[in-house]
Amino acid sequence: MGNTHPGATSPLGMVSACAYSGAYPTGYGLYTKNTEGVPEPMFDRVQASGFTHFQQSGTGAIRKYYNYVRVTPMVQPLDTLGQAWPLHDETAEAGYYAATLDTGIRSEITVGEKVAVHRYTFPEHRSARVVVDLSCGGLAIDHGRTVPLRAHVESTGNGRARGTVVVEGVPLSVHVEVDSPGWRQMLWHDRRLIEGGTRLDFDRIRHTTLRPFGLLFMGPTRAGQSVEVRIGFSLRGCEQARDNLHRECGGAVSAFDGVRAQTRARWRDHVGRVEVEGGSPARRRVFATSLYHSLIKPCFADDESPFWPTAGPFAFDVCTMWDIYKTQLPLLAAICPGRAGDLLESLIRVCEEEGNFPIGYRMARGADRFFRQASALAHTALADAHALGLGDLDWNWALVHMEGDLRRMYGEDFYEHGVVHPISHTLDLAYAYHCTSGVARALNDSGLADDLDARARLWTNAFDPATGLLRDSSFYEGGKWNYSFRILHDMAGRIAVAGGDDAFVTMLDQFFGHGQPRVVQPGKRPDQTVMAAGYALNRFEGLNNEPDMEAPWSYHYAGRPDRTAEVVHAALTWQFGTGPGGLPGNDDSGGLSSWYVWASLGLFPVAGQNLFLVNAPAFERATVHTGRGEFVVETSGHREAPISSDGLEQAPPPQYVRSARLNGKPLDAAHISGSDLHAGGTLHLELGPEPSGWGHRVRPPSSSDPFGTGAHP
Repeated sequence: MGNTHPGATSPLGMVSACAYSGAYPTGYGLYTKNTEGVPEPMFDRVQASGFTHFQQSGTGAIRKYYNYVRVTPMVQPLDTLGQAWPLHDETAEAGYYAATLDTGIRSEITVGEKVAVHRYTFPEHRSARVVVDLSCGGLAIDHGRTVPLRAHVESTGNGRARGTVVVEGVPLSVHVEVDSPGWRQMLWHDRRLIEGGTRLDFDRIRHTTLRPFGLLFMGPTRAGQSVEVRIGFSLRGCEQARDNLHRECGGAVSAFDGVRAQTRARWRDHVGRVEVEGGSPARRRVFATSLYHSLIKPCFADDESPFWPTAGPFAFDVCTMWDIYKTQLPLLAAICPGRAGDLLESLIRVCEEEGNFPIGYRMARGADRFFRQASALAHTALADAHALGLGDLDWNWALVHMEGDLRRMYGEDFYEHGVVHPISHTLDLAYAYHCTSGVARALNDSGLADDLDARARLWTNAFDPATGLLRDSSFYEGGKWNYSFRILHDMAGRIAVAGGDDAFVTMLDQFFGHGQPRVVQPGKRPDQTVMAAGYALNRFEGLNNEPDMEAPWSYHYAGRPDRTAEVVHAALTWQFGTGPGGLPGNDDSGGLSSWYVWASLGLFPVAGQNLFLVNAPAFERATVHTGRGEFVVETSGHREAPISSDGLEQAPPPQYVRSARLNGKPLDAAHISGSDLHAGGTLHLELGPEPSGWGHRVRPPSSSDPFGTGAHP
């Protein structure tokens, strides 16, 4: 399950909106919570009890699920609020979602950056209503509910209302405008109307004392009559929520079509920053969908931080940094450099305010840092940004935070002992020391850089020389084999630990199952015996775990880009598709989709090293519109997938890079710098059906072999 949703979103915008069933993990859909095996249905039909705002995208067991401010169009009494109706005729486009409830109400939603606009077309009824539930939050699964701590709701008349609910320490404010001439508007509590009341205040709410509450707009409708609900959101109060609404909707009585058109134009601009030519319709559709998913998160709420008073970028839903730092952040840096700079500025501010860089950051008080997953990942994006001249950051101040963050949480033990468990954190921290050293040296602080370099070399403490693999430890998602093939700053040294090129390639071949029998996939509710037997195979899990994203590219460092070509080609061909289940695992806020985008272009970013590895692309020609120019990947000898007599795409054989030219000059290495890509230019790849010696001799740089000679220390 990719765990995405079909709701309305804006590129990197603050607000999303979707039909709400309470299912895991976005609130949309059929399935209950599942982390292993085939997911089990929670419902027997696609259904909704209304339409909520703020959804995760592609996350797994993150435990925090949003789905705030449920809007429900009804022709039933208020005391039935919360029941779900089947959905029919669903339609999803970029920035737009629509469905017809079983009650006959056609429901359409669009969003801007900080607003949502709903349009409901009713059947004829004497008492139609639109109900806004400000108490809604979370999912209908065990421990999935989010309960507001405090709330204020006020009806200001003439189809206007506002309120603030404090959820997970964040004051989420709304300004609501309803186009409903002649309708009554009332407050309600515990599914009962409050006649004549204009405000509700709750100073303290607990799970045991929560009773639903909100607003109601009610009146007669003609068949086919539409009612528009406009909602502005802010994390800084109702007045700013109102200003946000009027800024994006222009004070119009009917704003739906205008907001939809604006968001569609933003999507067309963002998705248009990467163009491909060739490929089958199915492959182009998967590529475009992947690019779309890559641009939903993080959420940017400029001038909206509830935790510090000044203006500037505030980014949240950086929920899966352990995925997105490898693929998605480099993609944003390439095609949305302004937003990438804003994200780093926001993360530095979080570190300044809260004490350390977050590993995951949601719209919630307390960084909810997900520290078990990884350590010190922001350092990679900062190192790349400095090398590329990205953003307008105070780099001396950034370096202070980078260096200080290295000694927090797991970093304290690493600093004292040179190794820490879970053992993957040893690799994280050693790599972060390397990244920080690069920034320090560029800022002419050579003394600090030398000290950092010494600790960066402690990655060796994580490996067992007897096996060439990581030492026994606990691991977050995956096992020793998964994490043993991640790309480090000293791959030449890492390959030497494995016993040299041939031994390293043999281990990788075993991991990817070359010449080995098929693996039986687990079904529903697999028990621990089944899962343990699967992990004991020590096999690649198909991009379903974070370290697996980079493992196919490790072959490059042993002089075997041809093997990379085979594994990546197999993943692109067999693990992604256009239908349900079209992703091989959690999309993780766009991290997995970004992998697909880069792999299809024949590129892989090595985060923190200003480096891209080069491989055979899936398309004949592609153009990446960077902030500084156009980078073109063009091919000769590219072969499209054969089409069968019934019109279906057949599995194409892998293709290999036989030679390359960068801006007209021969390129013998299977890598380029990130600066090459960002500056724009042309990478020409000659492809063929058989491997050549290209990329075998000159290796990507390592800290102990900076010129890629292949001479291992």
